Parts: sequence; C-alpha cells; structure tokens
Amino acid sequence: MSDLDKYRAARDLLLKHRSDYAAARREFRWPDLPEFNWALDHFDDMARANQSTALRIVDEDGSEEVRSFEALRLASDRAANYLRELGVQRGDRLLVMLPNRVELWEIMLAAIKLGAVLSPATMLLSEADLKDRIERGQMRAVIVDDTCRERFEGLAGKCIRVCVGGSAENWNHYEDAAQADADFDPKGVTRADDPCVLYFTSGTTSKPKMVLHTQRSYPVGHLSTMYWIGLQPGDVHLNISSPGWAKHAWSCFFAPWSVGASVFIYNQGAFNAARTLETLVRCEVTTLCAPPTAWRALILQDLKQYPVKLRELVSAGEPLNPEVIERVRAAWGMEIREGYGQTESTAMLGNPPGQSVRYGSMGRPLPGYAMELINTDGQIAREGEVSVTLDPRPAGLMAGYAGDEARTQKALGGNHYGTGDVATVDDDGFYWFVGRTDDVFKSSDYRISPFELESALVEHEAVTEAAVVESPDPKRLCVPKACVILKPGFAPNADTALSILKFTRERLAPYQKIRIIEFCELPKTVSGKIRRTELRSTEAARRAAGERAELEFFETDFPELASVRKKA
Repeated sequence: MSDLDKYRAARDLLLKHRSDYAAARREFRWPDLPEFNWALDHFDDMARANQSTALRIVDEDGSEEVRSFEALRLASDRAANYLRELGVQRGDRLLVMLPNRVELWEIMLAAIKLGAVLSPATMLLSEADLKDRIERGQMRAVIVDDTCRERFEGLAGKCIRVCVGGSAENWNHYEDAAQADADFDPKGVTRADDPCVLYFTSGTTSKPKMVLHTQRSYPVGHLSTMYWIGLQPGDVHLNISSPGWAKHAWSCFFAPWSVGASVFIYNQGAFNAARTLETLVRCEVTTLCAPPTAWRALILQDLKQYPVKLRELVSAGEPLNPEVIERVRAAWGMEIREGYGQTESTAMLGNPPGQSVRYGSMGRPLPGYAMELINTDGQIAREGEVSVTLDPRPAGLMAGYAGDEARTQKALGGNHYGTGDVATVDDDGFYWFVGRTDDVFKSSDYRISPFELESALVEHEAVTEAAVVESPDPKRLCVPKACVILKPGFAPNADTALSILKFTRERLAPYQKIRIIEFCELPKTVSGKIRRTELRSTEAARRAAGERAELEFFETDFPELASVRKKA
C-alpha cells in the first residue's frame, strides 16, 4: 500500500465512523508515512482534471473569485517553479503575509510542493514584530501584500522579496508567476518528518515561541480536525479566521481539502453579523466554524429569519457560553459543537458529529489522541493540566520549538505534553475548561477559575467582554476583580456596575463573588489574547499605592448588595 493509500484509508475510516465516536476511537490509527508530500501526493491527485470548486472568495461588495481544484493545481505548480527560479530551495523559510486572496492558497500549496517552510503572518504585525520574525526565524524569503510592503523597508534586505499586487521597485512581482512552467518537478522526495510550517505563538509574557510542524504533523494531523468539524466531500466550508493564525490553516486549508470540500471565504472589514448570515444563506454554506466572539454577535440577530443550509456548527479558540449554544439550537435546531487544540497541535478534544453535546464542555479526546489531566504533584487526576500522552505520540503534535532545544525537551521529553490549560473531567470522559495554569488563583483558600466568572459576566446584557484577575486583599489574600468592556449604549457608571454585581451574585457561589469592577480597555496580544499578566501587574501596583481608577467600583460602594444571594 502506497503512503497516499495509507493516508486516504485513515481518512476514509474517519468518514465511515463520522457519527460513531466509539468506533472511530477504537479503530483509528495514525498512518505511518515515511515519505509524504500532501500537496503533491494528495492534493494534486485529487485536483487533476477536477473542475469542482476548491476556493470561493466573496467580498463585501458582492464581487467574488472562484478557483477549481485543477486551476489551483496548475497555479501552485507555476508558483513553485517561480519561487525556485528566484532561489527558494527545499528547507528555506518563507514569511507569508497576505490577506484572504487567491494567491495565498497558491503560495501555500507551492511552498509545500517545494519542501519550503511556510511561516504565515497576520497582516496586523508591526515592524518590530516583523524584524523579530525575520531574524529569529531565519527567513529566506518574504512574500507580502502590496498594502503592507512599506513595513518591510529596511528589514528584509537579505531576503528574497516578493510583492503580491503592485509593482514596487526592488521587489519581485508575484504576477510574473503566471508565466512560469505549469509542470513542476519536485527534484527529490519529501520525508514525512521534513519541516513544513513554522508558527509564531502570540506570547503574552515574552517573545513568541516558534512552533515547528512537519510534512506529517499538520497535513496528516488535521484528520482529527476534519473529524471534529464533520466535513464531507462536497461541503462548502466557512471558517471565520484571519490568515496568519493556526486556525486559518486548520479550517481554511488542510481539513477541508483533505476530504475535497470547498473552502469558502467571506471578506469583510469589521464583522457584520447580518451580512454574514445573508451570505451563509445566499452561498449555501454547509459547515461553519466561528470563534465565540462571532457567535455572540450572530445570536443578537433573529436567526429564524435566515433559512441557512448549514449541517455542522463548530466553535474553537475559547470556551463558548452555554447560553449561546441554546439560542442557536432554539433558532436552527442545531447545536454548536466545541473543539480544542493549540498552535502546537491539531484538534485534540471535541464534540464530534452525532454525539450528545454537553453545553460548555471542551468535548472528549478525538481519534488519535490520548489525553490525561496531570495535577501539581505530577499525578493523573480528575482536575489538572490538560496533557497529551506521548506513547504513542499523536501525528498532529508539533516537532518542537525551533531554535530552543531546552524548551522542546521540557515540552516533549517526558511522558506527556502539557498544554498549560487546566480542566476537569467527568465520569463520561468530557473535559471542562477551568483556566490557564497561571490564571487560576486562590481567594480565602478557595480556587477561583476566571473563566467561570467571565462566563457569568458576559451573560449580562451590558457586557461584551470581561477579564477576571486577582486583586490583592489584606483579609482574603486576593479577591476577584472584573475588567469589563461594555456594549454600545451602556454607560460606565455606578448604576451599571451595581447591575452587573447584582446579576453575577445571583449566578455565582458566595466564594466566587466579584468584588471590584473596572470599565476599561483590555490589553491584548496581536492575536487577540488578553494580556492578563499586564492586568495583574497594574492591579497589584494600584493596590500597593492605595490608588483608585476613575471608572473603578468596589462592592463596598453599594450597601444594597448585602441582601443579594445566589439563587438556589
């Protein structure tokens, strides 16, 4: 059996058991592929003479671009030959900074075919971010959209520089790739453990880590992602994610095309829920993956007014509040299924199709992943750090952290890979998110999970986003403080603070009481993750100085709270 046959046999088993979780877990094994190039072996084989839609990009103004599988096969062959002519060789690292445009998919396929290493970058990166990535990542080439080209001046002088869209001096123009030969010769074999993708994690406290995936770990590893989403041949799949993040590669590239589904992209500026819903209906999207922020915006619309053709609804990135799932189920008769993974992995946990959904649960271990919770004593427990068993090692786990052997050894040198997330597991094997290992804190000797408190906060009609951190307290060591962003139309005043405090007291246990509220902006990384360390340090400094922010409200400001108790 060829390596391609092994890959497809593993895929087909998951398709066969898409709604039989027990059978999929029992029978699935990661294929052993000594030599494998997903783009050359799988994609090209699937794409040859295939005129069905592989990629459809729709813009806000109604304009769109459509590419068949065959068209992308030929275009990526030309792109691979073009990059080779410029000097890009097997193993070279390519920083790719493009929005959702057709060329992004051509270049991703081309890089894999070449054996080059893709390093996707968000369009939001600053010049300092780019300098760090080019230098630490040892980039051989940068391929950038013309709209952000100026940010690279003075940064990439030693790199091969390719501009997409535009005709800048001293840059190569990607449009010339259209003249390259459409017959690509790989000139050698691709080993499954050859590097394929290099991601920079967001890094909330230090410089981003460089996560290295192989020609096996991402292309093959995303069979677990395909299974979790529930993708089938012929699906039209929309994933609301920006290029540059791992989730974009998860759901806008590897998972859909592993099964021959169509990747659908809706380009818009600021997220508009109504227009998104209209597009779902008009373009007959069948599977949708959206982050919690998008789902929370969507449920503000009257979903019953949109006759969608959707079959699968999934969410990832952070836990979703059960209220959101219930609102969608009431309107469409479908449940949003949550999944969990990291930049360092493919989908590890999830609620797959055909299974009962536990609202708020991360799900159960997906086929090919064995998971355990490890407590602070290093023992397997009912609550602890979400950890991947490394014997056998899942295909979807990273090769390691590039340029950091010590960190790689710490992460992968033992019996488990620890994710840094804390969860509990119930008797049925469902995992429940508690918080990050460095976010959980104690108040009056009670463990406080910020996520639980944040989940209660965002259910209030005025709250759009919240972050809970510990505030030093002389009696209780520390107490929960909520930093809150309000929805438009709500004033950041004492009345709003009192309303929120009353609301949360009715939904939280007494030891979980939020005792301070501050209306403020939340510091975030470029990927949108809240910089909790910054919030904690600011709070500690403020309490030490005895200062109080202008829009900060304490429970002691409201004597009437003494009569508010959690509902039975």
